[in-house]
Amino acid sequence: MKKILIHLESDAKASVFDQITAYDAGVDQVIAYGGVQVEEVPNLVYGAMFTRGGEGLRHSAIFIGGTHVPAAERLMKKVLDTFFGDVRVSVMFDANGSNTTAAALVRKITQGRDLKDKKALVLAGTGPVGIRGAILLAREGCEVLLSSRQLSRAQEVSEHILEHHGIPVTPVEIATQEDVSQALSQGIHIAACCGAPGVRVLDQKTWSTAPALEIIADINAVNPLGVEGMKVTDNGKEREGKIFYGAIAIGNFKMKVHRAAVQALFQSNHQVLDFSSIYELARNMEE
Repeated sequence: MKKILIHLESDAKASVFDQITAYDAGVDQVIAYGGVQVEEVPNLVYGAMFTRGGEGLRHSAIFIGGTHVPAAERLMKKVLDTFFGDVRVSVMFDANGSNTTAAALVRKITQGRDLKDKKALVLAGTGPVGIRGAILLAREGCEVLLSSRQLSRAQEVSEHILEHHGIPVTPVEIATQEDVSQALSQGIHIAACCGAPGVRVLDQKTWSTAPALEIIADINAVNPLGVEGMKVTDNGKEREGKIFYGAIAIGNFKMKVHRAAVQALFQSNHQVLDFSSIYELARNMEE
């Protein structure tokens, strides 16, 4: 029986990137829909639920993508609400690559290390990757500070994380390198940089003079990089006593995680691959 992946997203055109990755993961057929509205989801999901019964259900799965994460989250909720009992298929959520990127980012930081009682600063942390990265770092035992250029935004996200995940993180306002330096001076061991492409969030002078800082990771692959003095290919490279993980090193592992997650969808018909389960998958993977 062929493995069929139904790709749903709210963007007008379904992601070519995600479809190619699905084929590279061994999917036989991708059925992709862009511009999907929430009210259209049930009929699309019914097509997966009622065409293959019993053991055959695991050969169909759903992928939720798109660049607008909140819209994708609404699609995901509707998909899950449409299922009933054992009549369901497995679902993966990776809108804007947020889940697989966060999983790869934190997996790089944690590899071979015990992060219990470490202090982590998530710079530009109120986007989808930053939020997920903050939660995963906290679950690994870190005390997490989450930054935004506006304190109110950092507070809003921190409250959301506490309410929905039961995890306390500390909101901080960081608008300048002086702000970064002040935050790092609080004994920060890990800096996870989750800024937008082409936006520098950490200068070399700032990170090189932070005595407690041990690990710096950056997901920005567009010049200027998020971290001055880093190379996108850094994969555990040591510079001035700090360990660096660049965007290409993280991205290469992200692609492995993405393909592995798609493959995992077809192992059973009841899996929900969100950022938590994708991270668990990443933790057990060889890099």
